[in-house]
Amino acid sequence: MDKLSEIFMMQTAFDDELIERRHLESITMEEWMQKETIALIAELMEMLSEVNYKWWKNPKEINMDAVKEELVDVLHFFVSMCHKAGMDADELHARYLEKNKENFDRQHGRSKKPGYEVLD
Repeated sequence: MDKLSEIFMMQTAFDDELIERRHLESITMEEWMQKETIALIAELMEMLSEVNYKWWKNPKEINMDAVKEELVDVLHFFVSMCHKAGMDADELHARYLEKNKENFDRQHGRSKKPGYEVLD
């Protein structure tokens, strides 16, 4: 099993146990996505607090371990959202490859979508 598939499997197991232990069976997919989007944003804000975004304040030394921990929290919610949307690790990987190619095509003027080409 590859690492991404293992992450998906572990997150699915956690989500399933959470739903059962907390009696959350009645929450719809739409409600889950709303709640997890809010949680994901909250984790991103926690990460942002670790990297001196307040330009009006004296900077503190960045704790990279704390930054990495927040990024893992973000991954937990992101993978959970993928699972709730019916996307497994293989589909995420395939869609990532497709989008990455499109992003490069946009930067090199090869995309059908206008407005991304670099102007000299």
